[in-house]
Amino acid sequence: METKELLKKVKKIEIKTRRLSDHIFSGHYHTSFKGRGMTFSEVRQYQYGDDFRAIDWNVSARNNDAFVKIFEEERELTMMLLIDCSDSQSFGTTSQSKNELVAEIAATLAFSATQNNDKIGLILFTDEIELFIPPKKGKSHVLRIIREVIECQPKSKKTNVAVALDFLSSVIKKRAIVFLISDFITADFQKPLQIAAKKHDVTGIRIFDSREKSLPNIGIVQVQDAETGEKIWLDTQTISTRLAYENKYKTNVENCQNTFSKCAAGLVETEANESYVTKLVTYFKSRA
Repeated sequence: METKELLKKVKKIEIKTRRLSDHIFSGHYHTSFKGRGMTFSEVRQYQYGDDFRAIDWNVSARNNDAFVKIFEEERELTMMLLIDCSDSQSFGTTSQSKNELVAEIAATLAFSATQNNDKIGLILFTDEIELFIPPKKGKSHVLRIIREVIECQPKSKKTNVAVALDFLSSVIKKRAIVFLISDFITADFQKPLQIAAKKHDVTGIRIFDSREKSLPNIGIVQVQDAETGEKIWLDTQTISTRLAYENKYKTNVENCQNTFSKCAAGLVETEANESYVTKLVTYFKSRA
């Protein structure tokens, strides 16, 4: 992609998603995710009902009166965006492909995090780690992340979510808010998700296209797997073929949902041609 075209795309996404994050998401994001813990704020005189364990004995001794420590939540967080950039993400039968939607969602989440002065990091993956950007603050950093998501030209075509989760656990030591964005057309990833979810606050965002759910009756067609390159002929006129296609999709979706549920991780599902705004706002509200 030429630099001029890339910058134009980045600017377009920035304008659209910055407005969303400023007016819709930032408040919900702020209340949905908790800080890493409690940090010391000040001391004040002991009042009836205060927890005696909070008494600062040194200050109390110096002032010949009881004083307690006051703590407040440490609001600064780290957000990690784990983004699937395998070839299945380029699929799209509407006005927007899956990877275009992914770029928008990632930008909206990143700008929402900057409203809270949080750090944002990025892991782009296929069945290997394509790019890692360590967490950092600032608008210029967010714009770099958006550019990398748009411009990603992966070395591999395949998907392995487990690889991304294993890498996350190895490089991010402190608790982080993690958004794992993929279509989740992948092998089993329950064990690494379970490990990651115990340490981090993990939410999966499953992106899908309407044509992945069902086949239209359009006769005999040749289809190709975007990740393996395998080509097969399908007779879409037969009910058995269309049912087999639908059942395979349903099985994949159920496996994904069950995996996140068993690991006590959140999951948001959004179609490429519908508004992800409503889905994310609903999810954030459910966590508040």
